[in-house]
Amino acid sequence: MAVPPVTRHDRFGLLHPAHDAHTLGLWAVRELLEACGYRVILGQGPVTEAISHPSDSASRDCLAAWVRDHRVTRLGFSYRLDPDDALALMVQWVEALRHRRLLSEQGGPIRALYFAGLPPACEKIRRHLPFVAAVFEGDESPEETLRRLGLEGPLLPHTMKEGLAYDEQRLAFGKELVKKGDYRKVLPPDRAGYPEFGSSRDTLLARLAHMRTMGGPPLIRAHVGPYLPQREEAVRLFLQWTRELAAAGFLDVLSIGASQLTQSHFGMDWTGLPNGGGVPINSPEEFDAVWQAARPMLVRTYAGTRNLRSLAALYEARLHIAWHALSFWWFCRLDGRGPNPVRENLIEHLATIRDIAGTGKPLEANVAHHFAFRGADDVTALAATVLAARTAKRLGIRTFILQVMLNTPKATWGLQDLAKARALLRLVRELEDDRFSVLLQPRGGLDYFSPDLEKAKAQLAAVTALMDDIEPRDPMSPPIIHVVSYSEASHLADPAVVNESIQITQHALAEYRRLRAKGEVDDMTDHPEVNSRVAHLVAEVRLLLDAMERHIPILYSAEGLYQALAQGFLVVPGLTECRDEFSAAVRWPTRLIHGGVRVVSADGHPITTRDRLAAGGWL
Repeated sequence: MAVPPVTRHDRFGLLHPAHDAHTLGLWAVRELLEACGYRVILGQGPVTEAISHPSDSASRDCLAAWVRDHRVTRLGFSYRLDPDDALALMVQWVEALRHRRLLSEQGGPIRALYFAGLPPACEKIRRHLPFVAAVFEGDESPEETLRRLGLEGPLLPHTMKEGLAYDEQRLAFGKELVKKGDYRKVLPPDRAGYPEFGSSRDTLLARLAHMRTMGGPPLIRAHVGPYLPQREEAVRLFLQWTRELAAAGFLDVLSIGASQLTQSHFGMDWTGLPNGGGVPINSPEEFDAVWQAARPMLVRTYAGTRNLRSLAALYEARLHIAWHALSFWWFCRLDGRGPNPVRENLIEHLATIRDIAGTGKPLEANVAHHFAFRGADDVTALAATVLAARTAKRLGIRTFILQVMLNTPKATWGLQDLAKARALLRLVRELEDDRFSVLLQPRGGLDYFSPDLEKAKAQLAAVTALMDDIEPRDPMSPPIIHVVSYSEASHLADPAVVNESIQITQHALAEYRRLRAKGEVDDMTDHPEVNSRVAHLVAEVRLLLDAMERHIPILYSAEGLYQALAQGFLVVPGLTECRDEFSAAVRWPTRLIHGGVRVVSADGHPITTRDRLAAGGWL
């Protein structure tokens, strides 16, 4: 259906049901429209509860009153959970609007309807409800978003145009690179040549040292894990994929995409339990087989959600694991991934870190993005990672792998991603000395990639350019790249997709550096807007950390980290579990403002960390 052009008399209403916490995308659309001078009303409170029950008469009255009271003429619904539920709800929402005679063909105010959701849900809406003016899968550029909404030739303010220009330039770079196809000529690097290569004595640090000596590209890590209904068949397929990846030679670090049951019920009887996807490894012998099949790659895997210490020891013995990864507050009841209460989870995590320190292996903290997934502001996400790094050093870790998940949330501007990464590097590298070092490992965002595979390939090249701009004058940075395969939003990546994704990444890195050296892309080292954002983030994070150190006894302990969340120093408004236990953490709303996530007041105005600390009585 053609979208009727927007006029200056139009008002946009954006709604989501109360049980769907994915709201940052709505805030991003609101900011775009408001920047173009249009009035936007984001549904909150009673109306979000009402549209959770659209067949109820009182709920329909509430929706109708909200539309009329706010004089909404264009109405968008967002639902990013189950696609079948999305279609059923959208049908009921439309029926509710028709029943209250709110559509323009009935003489009502609503001139256009929109829907935002997962790609399968959008396809269902297109097929079954063709009168919906436009659907949004979440991979649209700002310009494309505005065009689909019906704005003709929208003029964004200069500051927003400048902020988004960097993202547009990188995506154009990615599209051109993929169109040319020269990335297919990329050959695997030769990583051999040091004594430990491919043996049980091989380590991440040994391979990195050799890479630096030889001047090769960054080490590449990728996550791989097929799922089939029959457990044994899935394991056999994974071993086959592992051998194929090892033979191709593109991948340095195989990251086992272990199933939820592997993490939560390893070695137990799985009868009747849902697997939850991923490769279902359930014995030490199967880990042995993975290591053998992976020669000469390094191997790592997920931490468990219970019995972490015994699993970490198993990974050492059977996988000669390249490095360990722990999530501190997460992979427990807080996110529904495991049985541990949060306090006990932290106790077990810190005990496991002491064990890992005894092996000399690196530690990766999977922290910031888990907060960001649940609506945390950027300051909270960064502060939580610094807490994890400081704790790890105190427990004896000598090498800290700093994972930086870019594009999280996906509407984050590239300038803000650079600022976040640089601020985090500055704060964590302050810990470096002769007994503690930091390794940067950037990656693309989990929900960044388009289901359109050609577009996703261009996005992969674009995010690789972003990774290189974190430290553009250091040819050895980043030392490790976690390549998220371009098929992330479409289907599981098999070896062919993984290898092609690595080729795109390596070629994009080399080509972007070539263009920068020629002056054909900007050197972002001293970009004034990025530097301003870095300074702001560093100052805000320091203020928050200082307040926690003053008010929480023994902050860098399991109890101290628990209190950082329980007392509300860390802001996580999108928690779906344990909300009563962490009521102080969910009390502050957040929204996207100028490409970053900020804590805001009830009416949507940004609040500084100092003001928030003052409100909590911590200043």
